[in-house]
Amino acid sequence: MTNRFLCVLQMELEALRSIYEGDLCFRELSPVSFQYRIGENGDPKAFLIEVSWPETYPQTAPVISMDAFFNNTISSTVKQSILDKLMVEVEANLGTAMTYTLFEYAKDNKELFMENQPVNTVTSASNSIAIGTPDVPASKKKDKKEQLSKTQKRKLADKTDHKGELPRGWNWVDVIK
Repeated sequence: MTNRFLCVLQMELEALRSIYEGDLCFRELSPVSFQYRIGENGDPKAFLIEVSWPETYPQTAPVISMDAFFNNTISSTVKQSILDKLMVEVEANLGTAMTYTLFEYAKDNKELFMENQPVNTVTSASNSIAIGTPDVPASKKKDKKEQLSKTQKRKLADKTDHKGELPRGWNWVDVIK
């Protein structure tokens, strides 16, 4: 690698670190490999993109992967569709620093990328747990009432009427002339 390419990579690395500082979606795996989560944690249409720079980057395309465990719920056709759309963006930006551009492109087009992804509201793991376990432990559990001392009970009785309610205007502020 020439010094010019090293300088470009170093500048892009510094830019990524400063742009995504404090962003929980961004993760630097190594100085040449990055992950970005598109969407919120609980979002069923969220996905994770991993971008790695080969030695000849930015003259050649970065390696883009969606093989992370986070993406296991996404169908392989949707993953391939996302990768194909990202590769079109890579071709348009070849020769320039493009990692930030790819992440922002994916964020801007998340709905378009995931339009063919079915949304499963019930996962198979929670389904099997619900079928296999009876509700006996939940029905045996009773709510504990707050325990008050005698003095606390007296003070409460002095403040309330015979129904246990506070009198009207108990929290009003006196107007001072």
